[in-house]
Amino acid sequence: MDLKKYIRSIPDYPKKGILFRDITTLIKDSNAFNHSIDKICDISKEINFDKIAAIESRGFVFASAVSYKLKKPLIMMRKKNKLPAEKLSVDFELEYGKATLEVHKDSINKNEKILIIDDLIATGGTAEAGAKLAELCGGKVAGFIFIINLFDLGGNKKLIDKSYFTKSLIEFPGH
Repeated sequence: MDLKKYIRSIPDYPKKGILFRDITTLIKDSNAFNHSIDKICDISKEINFDKIAAIESRGFVFASAVSYKLKKPLIMMRKKNKLPAEKLSVDFELEYGKATLEVHKDSINKNEKILIIDDLIATGGTAEAGAKLAELCGGKVAGFIFIINLFDLGGNKKLIDKSYFTKSLIEFPGH
């Protein structure tokens, strides 16, 4: 199945000069969504991991389905001030601004191997923040799986250069 045809491209969103790759069109097609989950599960067989970390917000959609299917615990990495218990925070840069990612301190135990799932990698800021959070908790990043890699924005290369395992279902240019 060609998943690219289920991705809508929206120019100048969320700001001028950004070509936004919208996965809501993939999610609303049950066959495309199921195929995506199956592909992520297939890729995950290449990775030894204990838990899945989902990055807010669209990463939640995919990671929760994979967590259910693989019977693996799910960790939520959320935007600032969304988690109620004791947490760790990492500030990072996005393609179009700055943000903070947080995780509950008790969600990852020492030496647990974490698979991080998100919908898209662009410049790599969010993914690197997720990795830092996992490591601050004492865990180890087992790898990353993304639906979309915006290959010319360099985020995936940054992760590979840091020796992280990374795979994507679809690749697009970022602009």
